[in-house]
Parts: sequence; C-alpha cells; structure tokens
Amino acid sequence: MPIFLLCNLASGVILASKKKDLFRFLLAFFIVLIFVSFAELINPKTNKIFNYIKLGSYFIFYATVTVEIIKQVWKAKVVGKNVILGLVSGYISLGLLSFFLCLTIEIVYPNSFSGLAEANTTSTDVTDQLMYFSYITLMTIGYGDILPVTTIAQKASVFIGLIGQFYLVILTAIVVGKYINQSAVDN
Repeated sequence: MPIFLLCNLASGVILASKKKDLFRFLLAFFIVLIFVSFAELINPKTNKIFNYIKLGSYFIFYATVTVEIIKQVWKAKVVGKNVILGLVSGYISLGLLSFFLCLTIEIVYPNSFSGLAEANTTSTDVTDQLMYFSYITLMTIGYGDILPVTTIAQKASVFIGLIGQFYLVILTAIVVGKYINQSAVDN
C-alpha cells in the first residue's frame, strides 16, 4: 500500500510539473512522505506523530492535486480523452479526500462509524471499510451497512454526499456542454 500511494503521489507531482510553485509545493510533500514512509519501514513501531504527519500530508497533497485536476478540466477549451480522464480522475480524487476525512475522524474520535470491523481485526480492514464507505457516500448510494454515529461523522457524511453531487451535476454538465458546443461547431 505505501508503494502504491507513493506512485500515486509521484503522478500528482508530474501533473503539476508545468506550474513551478505548485510543483515545488507538491515535491516537498512527496519528499516528506518518502521520509516518513522509510522511517516507518525501518522502525514499524514509530510514534503516532509520524502517522498524523503522514495522514495530514496525504490529505493536503490530494486536496491540492484534486483542485488542480478540477481547474484543468474546468478551463479546458476542447473536450477530448484527456478531459474525460481528468473528469474521472477528479472524482476518484474526491473519493480519496473523503476517505482521508473519514479516517481522520475515526482516528480522532474512535467509534464514530458503526458497522466497521470488530476490534480483533487488523487496521487494514478498518481502512478498507472506510474507503468503501467514503465512495458509497460520495456516490450517494448509502447501503446502510456502515453508519456515521457521532455528530462530526454525520456532518462529514453529508458534506461528502453534497460534494459528490455538486461535482457530478456542475462539472460534468460543463464538460458535456463544452462537448456539445464543440460538436456543433465541427458540423
């Protein structure tokens, strides 16, 4: 999992390589995360501070990349495969941000979500379930197998659902409108 996240982070740095300030900012986060990941590999019983630094860095990094993806899709003049892939990538990135938000809530306020794995399971099971919950909430499906029980978890769930709907309704509609206008001009 850490290698996958580092590869994902590297692709985010490459995404922003044309903008020098943003590139430097993301590169600094990438270096911090590599350092923290190697410190964790060397000593698996690292301090909780490293975990909080890593979680906060991932959240800030993905928030920055998500905003950049959305800006690039928004500003695109011609709708092609890159814009469509950017639209999909932006939605996936929103799901990751939702996951980090839910994970942070669960770490700071334990048992904020009912229906998560029992205490005898690994933390990987809990993170997988929070990832699932985040995407299901972003898509506003809401099966009800995992429920937000604390006030902050409930508010975060509402926020995640609203962001998912706004993204689909507004940004997708803009891209479709640009595509229709582009098709009308071409014909």
